[in-house]
Amino acid sequence: MIRLPRITTRWGLEPSALPGDEVRHASWLELFFDLVFVLALAAVQNRLTNEVPNAGEILRSAGLFVIVYWAWVGQAFYDTRFDPDDFAHRISVLIGMLGAGAMAVGVRDAPDTMLLPIGYLVVRATLLALYLRVRGTSPTARRLTGVYLSGFSVGWLVWAASLAVSGNLRPLLWLIGLAIELLTPWLGRRWLKQHPVHPSHLPERIGQFTIILLGVSLSDLIGAVPTQPSVAVSVTAITAFIIPTSVWWVYTTYVTMGLTQSRLSAGLGYANTQGVLGAALLLLGWCLGQTVREVAAGTPELPGMLRFLLVVSLGIWILGGLALQWLALGTVPLPRILFAPIAIGVIVAVALVPEATVMVPLLGVVLIGYATVVSRLIIRFSPVQGDS
Repeated sequence: MIRLPRITTRWGLEPSALPGDEVRHASWLELFFDLVFVLALAAVQNRLTNEVPNAGEILRSAGLFVIVYWAWVGQAFYDTRFDPDDFAHRISVLIGMLGAGAMAVGVRDAPDTMLLPIGYLVVRATLLALYLRVRGTSPTARRLTGVYLSGFSVGWLVWAASLAVSGNLRPLLWLIGLAIELLTPWLGRRWLKQHPVHPSHLPERIGQFTIILLGVSLSDLIGAVPTQPSVAVSVTAITAFIIPTSVWWVYTTYVTMGLTQSRLSAGLGYANTQGVLGAALLLLGWCLGQTVREVAAGTPELPGMLRFLLVVSLGIWILGGLALQWLALGTVPLPRILFAPIAIGVIVAVALVPEATVMVPLLGVVLIGYATVVSRLIIRFSPVQGDS
């Protein structure tokens, strides 16, 4: 009979194999891991058809995004603390990638397909195995893995139970399992803070996830342009490109200002805020692509719901940016706080214009102005600038 302690001893890591506190960047394996999630995120966005979706369709897509993001960020949290980049770790992550691939295929027909829950179970099972591997490396690691292994295992069992029920009941079990997993790190954050995330590695990884989202958005935008576009389509598409570019400009300015470990701590608020921003960016990308499709179809005026969703996605991005700066840097300058509602108000006013060939260029100008002002405010009030 094989004893579990003997298995965990052989599977376990020596403390010397873990990464140190030096400056770290994403490994090649992490970047390879991201590729599968590009497909999963594109599949989530493709759930929104060429027709303006109703509230139910938007909520379903948002829920699927949370599932995909949670599967991705769970691995990021492990890697930022424990990644040994050895043979066993690589094989485990590659197995997890197979699960992520199944998720990418299953997103389209969820909840009527088994592929999504099976893929998620594979991704999370490999993560549980990896946490079991580092359990004995230090007292703080034992406490941290105790939190994750207990809560995530319960969530995993709930997800496994969803395989035995009908398709209309699966989302309820997914919601329960996901809620358990999302609450787990918050309930155990006092122990997670004893083993904080890496102050540069985690922001870099989440920044790379944001780049993936912007790439998915651009892919949808470019895919909406016909092979022989009219002048109206060309103008709309080119000026629409300015909007995700402005988002990237603000984000890259923010990231280069650096983060402090004392503020990042367990990284929970930072990662969750980024998740909300990510959902907004995915919706923004669909809105821009759908706008181009409406122009290409000769629609004289954009649907009101489409313009509303465009305002909502940009508003969440602006307000989320304030929350992100406060969480990461501990301060938000008063000028930026005052500028945010002004920018949202201008965006609302621009969105009242129904003609896409007028609205989108105006929106591009507004976003250029917002990105310019906010980037300067970030640089002016950042700790890095103040210390130089």
